[in-house]
Amino acid sequence: MKLTGRDANAFFRKPDPQGTGVLISGEDGMRVADRRQEVIAAMIGPQGDAEMRLTRIPAADLRKDPALLLDAVKAVGFFPGPRVAFVEDATDGLTETLAGALAAWRPGDAQIVVTGGQLTGKSSLRKLFEGHRTAVSISLYDDPPGPEEIALMLSDAGLSRVGGDARAALGDLARRLDPGDFRQTVEKLGLYKRGDATEVSVADLMACAPQSSEAEVDDLLAIVTGGRSGEIAAVLRRLYAQGVGPVGICIPALRHFRMLHVVSSDPGGPSSGVGRLRPPLFGSARDVAVRQASSWGTERLERALMALIDTDLQLRSASTAPQQALVERALIKLAMMARR
Repeated sequence: MKLTGRDANAFFRKPDPQGTGVLISGEDGMRVADRRQEVIAAMIGPQGDAEMRLTRIPAADLRKDPALLLDAVKAVGFFPGPRVAFVEDATDGLTETLAGALAAWRPGDAQIVVTGGQLTGKSSLRKLFEGHRTAVSISLYDDPPGPEEIALMLSDAGLSRVGGDARAALGDLARRLDPGDFRQTVEKLGLYKRGDATEVSVADLMACAPQSSEAEVDDLLAIVTGGRSGEIAAVLRRLYAQGVGPVGICIPALRHFRMLHVVSSDPGGPSSGVGRLRPPLFGSARDVAVRQASSWGTERLERALMALIDTDLQLRSASTAPQQALVERALIKLAMMARR
């Protein structure tokens, strides 16, 4: 049986206790592992692993000894309760072995959970599970979590009151983070808001979102647009130490100043222009964009864009000029421009 979308999400949360098993496949290994952990926990409970009701079988071991899976399926556990036999990183080469285990399965046996990489529609392993009456096949794709899936994560984290801006920001964050990182962020947000009955805000979310070199670049751009040229060198050193290259700084700077130019040049003014941005800005980020665009003005933003475009062309050319120095000089020039 093949499950997708809402049916797949429902299965992960509450799998059929009488089902034979499930195949979870997908190109994103983290997403597959995240879903596998969720469904196994739903099958055997949070103490299942500690009570030795979970048997892990790497695919390489199963190829060497095909009897391992059937032994695990039929074994009687020391502790009472449902059991799971988990086969990791399976491929079509194990189809025959898994077919034998599914055929021999009887009520009371351990449920079979199989994970694999990206399997095409012609995959014999996928066809085995899709064609089985009591087994399930679920293929995971690289699409970010949708509103329904995010709502379930929020519910699991005990977050019932989420503001509209915060919910939209969560959707944007889901598109930028790996699924595992996003789920951890929502769980962290739940802990952050424990005992706090107020609505989840964008500020709450930003306090829990993972910090990365992107945040450092954002800090750098705030320094530049604020005209604080003396702070630029120190932030650049930190970014270079993290492995961010000159081009990796110039491109976000270009993107940021283009965004400010769009906001500034709107006929209705910056407050109207910021509402036309896609993806949209929320909370304090929206206020900062309006303030920066108003402070710089369209003419200065155009000059700033020309300076950054010239720098970007030099970075991509055959010039022998030190790239880090080119970027630092351009950013200092912009910071000096902000003071005028």
